[in-house]
Amino acid sequence: MSEGHNNEERSWLERMRSAYRLVVMNDETFQEVASYKLSRLNVYMMLSALVVLVAALVVALIVFTPLKQYVPGYGDVNLRSKVERLSKKVDAMQSKIDADSLYIANVRRLILADYEVAEEITEDEIEMEDSLLTVEKIEEDEQLRQAVEEDRLIGIAEVEKKKPEVKSASFSNKNKPLEQLYLVTPVKGPVVLGFLPEEKHFGVDIVAPKNTAIKAVMDGVVIASDWTLETGNTIGIQHGNNLTSFYKHNSVLLKKVGSTVKGGEAIAIIGNTGELTDGPHLHFELWQDGKAINPQDYINFE
Repeated sequence: MSEGHNNEERSWLERMRSAYRLVVMNDETFQEVASYKLSRLNVYMMLSALVVLVAALVVALIVFTPLKQYVPGYGDVNLRSKVERLSKKVDAMQSKIDADSLYIANVRRLILADYEVAEEITEDEIEMEDSLLTVEKIEEDEQLRQAVEEDRLIGIAEVEKKKPEVKSASFSNKNKPLEQLYLVTPVKGPVVLGFLPEEKHFGVDIVAPKNTAIKAVMDGVVIASDWTLETGNTIGIQHGNNLTSFYKHNSVLLKKVGSTVKGGEAIAIIGNTGELTDGPHLHFELWQDGKAINPQDYINFE
C-alpha cells in the first residue's frame, strides 16, 4: 500500500511539473509568434502570487487612503474622539450664545423702553408695599441692632481717619431728589411730541437744525451705543441717583459702551435714523428706578 501510495504521489507531482508549451500562432499563415514553456505548478504559483498582491494592494488602499471611511464600522472608532471634542465645543458655544442673547435682550428692553411707567403704579399698590414692609418691633432686637450699629460707626470712623482723602465721582448723587439735580438740556428746540406713556411714547421729540450736537444731561457711563431697526442710532447713559437717559434716532454716535461722559459733553449728532421717525429730531427719554418720567418736568428744551 505504501509503495502504491508513493507512486501515486510521485505521479501527481510529476503531472504538476510536467512541462507544456503554449504557442501563439498567426491564424492565417500559421507562423509562430510566441512560445511559452509552462507547467501546472508554475501557473498555480503565479495565480497565488497575483491573489496575494491584489489582497495586499486592497488592504493598503483601505488603511492609508480615505477609502476607509466608506468601510462600514471602520470609521466609527476613529471619529468617536473627534465627535466628543466637537460636542464639547458646541456646548460651550451654545452657553456663550445664551449668555449673549440674555445680555442683548436686556439692552434691547432698555433701548425700547419696555418697562413699567411711574404713572401706572397706583396708590393702593404703594400702600400695599409699605404694609408688607411694616413689622412689629421687638425691644431686645432693637437694642441689639443699636449696639451693632454703634460698633459699625466706630469702625467706619477709625477707617476714615486712616484713609487718604479721595474726591467722590461727580455723578454719585444717590440721596438727592430729582428736583435738586441739575440736568443739562440735551438739545435746544421745540418739543413737537410730548410724553405720552398711554400711547407707548415714553419720551419727548425735539426738533433741531441738522448736525446739531446732542449733549449728556449729567455725568455718567455709557451703557448702550448701538443701532436698532426701530430707533436707529441710540445711546444710553447711566447716571447717579438711579437715573438713566436715552437719546434716539441719531445720525452719528460719538461714544462707545463703557465710556465715561460729563454733563454737557457731546455724545451724538442729531439725525433721522430708524423706522419710528419721519424727520430729523431727537427722541429723548428719562428713566428713574426703571420707570419712565416726563423730561419736561425737569428740563427746559426751548
